[in-house]
Amino acid sequence: MTREAAPVTPPVVLSIAGSDSGGGAGIQADTKTIEAGGAFATTAITGVTAQNTQGVRDVTTLDPAAVSEQIDAVVEDFDVAAVKTGMLSTSAVVETVTEYAETLPGLVVDPVMVAASGDRLLDPAAEAAYEDLIAAAALVTPNADEAEVLTDVEVTDADAARRAGEALVAMGADAALVKGGHVPSDAVVDTLVTDETVHTYRHDRIDTAATHGSGCTLSSAVATRLAHGDEMETAVGEGIALLARAVRYNVDVGEGAGAVHHTVESRNEAARNETVEAVEAVVAGLSDANATALVPHGIANVAGATPYAESPAEVAAVEGGIGLTRDGIRSNRGVRFGVPTPLAATILACREHDPAVRFALSCTATSPLVDALGTLDGETATVENDESEARVQAAFADCETTPAAIVDRHGDRLVVLAPEATQLLERVQTLVASVEA
Repeated sequence: MTREAAPVTPPVVLSIAGSDSGGGAGIQADTKTIEAGGAFATTAITGVTAQNTQGVRDVTTLDPAAVSEQIDAVVEDFDVAAVKTGMLSTSAVVETVTEYAETLPGLVVDPVMVAASGDRLLDPAAEAAYEDLIAAAALVTPNADEAEVLTDVEVTDADAARRAGEALVAMGADAALVKGGHVPSDAVVDTLVTDETVHTYRHDRIDTAATHGSGCTLSSAVATRLAHGDEMETAVGEGIALLARAVRYNVDVGEGAGAVHHTVESRNEAARNETVEAVEAVVAGLSDANATALVPHGIANVAGATPYAESPAEVAAVEGGIGLTRDGIRSNRGVRFGVPTPLAATILACREHDPAVRFALSCTATSPLVDALGTLDGETATVENDESEARVQAAFADCETTPAAIVDRHGDRLVVLAPEATQLLERVQTLVASVEA
């Protein structure tokens, strides 16, 4: 039997950049990010690096003619919707790419000029050659050091970032995103400047050195969103949100600091069904056991977060909670994401202290259940605060390890926590068995 083919037609993105044998940056980071974003990645390699998580051993720059042949091969065959550039190495390569710039749609220029150490990666001639490429860009994405090289504006705060962005737009770029990752502060502030607007994106700084490939990932993510037809402000916002998650849930590989998690959003999205099914399994297990001790009065609830959850929209819970009926405990409605429940906020607050926490049950803190907490396989905390983050912070401060349960005296609630749904069910069943004994 011959089956009918069912081809798809994703937008095509071209990355013109160097290769990173360590897989965290360059062409490797670009292709992972582009494909995870639902586009088809094509490439023109400008140079080959021998590197790993501990450093760069060697760099071999390709002949500009070889770069040109690759670009020709791609654009002659593919309907390219967006392009990003990364490491271009020499003035000759920059000039070669610039020759194509006016015909390349959605051109995102990541001017790889200054390493994280502050070392210059290009000679002055190559830096000067970037001016013409930037003039043809839909977006240029320098970090603070690169923005200073290009504009002579020292980027030390948001106002300086705006001035540097305005200078880049004056050079001809349609938009400039001056990244704030290299500016010391508790928050990272990225500044997007166009002819008409200035928009800032602020997020908390992640306490990690695993930022290898961050610039490549961001520029690739933005190019991918532009290829899908997003407006610039939306594309940049989506790219920054992806990068923030990719840095927080970085990949711990190699002996160095590791790399950003390029496919974090697609993997998080893929786990949504599994998360709902896991919550449903906990509810079914409690219903089968007729665990009425959880709901002598009031409503209980069960919730689960996706592996890389960052918002309530990524926490699934029982809509309407779990209550007592004539037939025992039952869920009032189904399990869905974004249910407005305090339990979602509690899980997210716990994940700020221990990202492994994914599942939780909340119920009334009856005396029998509280008395049974000593039977659990972990520490428990008793707190009294009127806000989720404060309660959770107090609970983690009270315990040497991640608490198995938190008693909130302010709201008279008991929350049982676990990294896995099966462990949550086991913990709750242990409490109920102790109460019923």
